[in-house]
Amino acid sequence: MTLSVDVFLLEPDGQRQILDVPEGRDDSAGFESWRTTVWGSEPVRALGARFLPVLADGDLEIEAESVAEFLGEVALLCDHLDAIAESTQRPRGLAEHREGLVRRLRNLEVAALHARVIGGGVLVW
Repeated sequence: MTLSVDVFLLEPDGQRQILDVPEGRDDSAGFESWRTTVWGSEPVRALGARFLPVLADGDLEIEAESVAEFLGEVALLCDHLDAIAESTQRPRGLAEHREGLVRRLRNLEVAALHARVIGGGVLVW
């Protein structure tokens, strides 16, 4: 299994409407194991991340009013990409792991930017 990132809108009745992933866009937020080994890891937490570490215990739902803060967290992790890659690397090579992190962080950023434009939220599950 893998983690996915989706954009959602709230319906007038409060129900969440998950939007289709646009063609050509990647919705991967990492492997299921990344809930604890990357996003919930101590190195990510030590940077002050507060959204992505939630994945260690369950799914992450970011309401529209928090999307800008989430984008800040993604930028923070991008700024510390090499340190995160080195400290969360598993049997795969460092270069491959780093590239996977780059791709997943970009997917999170693209979804959050889309959510911000349409007034929606982000779901990582």
